[in-house]
Amino acid sequence: MTLEEYQNGALKTALYPREHAIVYPTLGLNGEAGEVADKVKKTIRDFGGEFSAERREAIAMELGDVMWYAATLAHDLGYGLSEIAEMNLRKLQSRVARGKLHGEGDNR
Repeated sequence: MTLEEYQNGALKTALYPREHAIVYPTLGLNGEAGEVADKVKKTIRDFGGEFSAERREAIAMELGDVMWYAATLAHDLGYGLSEIAEMNLRKLQSRVARGKLHGEGDNR
């Protein structure tokens, strides 16, 4: 599946009020990323950091929700997921070329 195919499929299930475009998926993205982090945290706390197949799958399912919100947010901002991915790789490649992969800030 391509990123465009995924985004198009995700958009068919994007049933949130259009007057809350951008805001709604941003809040959802934050919440789902928190759920990913929470499952990782609980794996460390409750299972000694052992990422069993079951726990990995549970985290993967949450990552799917992160992708859904990223796909809808990208659309609301006027971008395809492929464009977002390409922009991100260009940014990272530029940082590597300039020796700025480490550090802080978006414009390094």
